[in-house]
Amino acid sequence: MPYDPDNPQPPGSELRLLPWQTWDGRPCYLHPADNGQGYLSRKADRMEAQQMRNASRAYIDAETTLRNESAGPLLLRLTLIRTTAALNNVLRIADSRAGRLPAPYGGKQEESDD
Repeated sequence: MPYDPDNPQPPGSELRLLPWQTWDGRPCYLHPADNGQGYLSRKADRMEAQQMRNASRAYIDAETTLRNESAGPLLLRLTLIRTTAALNNVLRIADSRAGRLPAPYGGKQEESDD
């Protein structure tokens, strides 16, 4: 399931967006009751770290491919597929981490004086 920028996880969320999805493509969430140190939280941390490493490699490969003037359409397409998959994972990780930030102003919006 691709990342949905129109449906971000708000800061201060009680649920953690996990870096995997259900068998039918829906997002998975975890309610960490152990301050984020339980088995699934640690597994998600490891998977996010691996996804970030994969994204770094995809970025380097994309730069190398773009500099290769003899790269054909198939190589460019495969590189783009890998890079967009990595970008999707990175955006999902960013959304998950944003949801774990504390809610601004204790969860309430500050009223403006305008």
